[in-house]
Amino acid sequence: MAVIYPAPLRDGDVIAVISPASIIEPDYVTGAVEVLRRHGWTAEVSRHALGRHGSYSGSVDERLADLNHAICDPAVRAILCSRGGYGAVHLLDRFPQKAFMSDPKWIIGFSDISALHAMASSMNVASIHSPMCKHLAADGGNDYCSQSLFSILRGERPEYTTATHPYNKTGEAEGIVVGGNLAVLDALISTPYDIFVRSGSILFIEDIAEPIYKVERMLYRLKLSGIFDRINGLLVGRFTEYNADHNYKDMYDMIREMTSPLNIPVAFDFPVGHVDFNLPLIESAPARLIVDRDRVNLTYRPT
Repeated sequence: MAVIYPAPLRDGDVIAVISPASIIEPDYVTGAVEVLRRHGWTAEVSRHALGRHGSYSGSVDERLADLNHAICDPAVRAILCSRGGYGAVHLLDRFPQKAFMSDPKWIIGFSDISALHAMASSMNVASIHSPMCKHLAADGGNDYCSQSLFSILRGERPEYTTATHPYNKTGEAEGIVVGGNLAVLDALISTPYDIFVRSGSILFIEDIAEPIYKVERMLYRLKLSGIFDRINGLLVGRFTEYNADHNYKDMYDMIREMTSPLNIPVAFDFPVGHVDFNLPLIESAPARLIVDRDRVNLTYRPT
């Protein structure tokens, strides 16, 4: 099936800011709204985006109400998730799929928002794995990652060239780009939102604060279930805030060992994840990956 791209944004279009998971620092939202407005869009903060309900921005019903409103309001053309944390999974079984399919909109975010990207992917709708409010507020929208996000929203398709890594496996591949936070995606395996059911994809993974052995356990699940045999390429993003253990000093050492039998291009240290330089990736969109001795190149097909 051909991927469904939400319409490009024009000046004045509305971007709704929602908090589908954890509590957000209000100043981050205020700063991001200023950036979006300065770049020509109308930014609207959803009713419960700055709320608090335990560790969440609102109850499940409140967070779902904000998501429903953003999806069903024809004036809203993109949905910026304020942050991740935990909680987006609560919304999946009540996600307004019919309304979303009748008028697809860009869903923007990363980390726990990988659950919403998985939802969009199950409907073959493209979404954007990218920085959120904290990043926009901190850098004023002038940095490369923010500018790349804005270009995607306006209808452009990115091409990224990044540095090589000694653990890379060279080669070329084409496929649908899918991925995100490994722990979130692992929890969705065998559900209707399982991104790993796709064959021939370019998979990207990242995570934060997961011990090396837990990441290894998740990768073994992908290996033993045959998922590694079905992908065309692998982007190993940034794994942060973990400690060395008795078996591995570095996360990449373990991942290298896990992926060494693969006969596909593998790029390590790809700039995606819980880091300041977090390249926006279009989920569910076709791209070409080239990994050679001098560079890593990811090019999205024009539409």
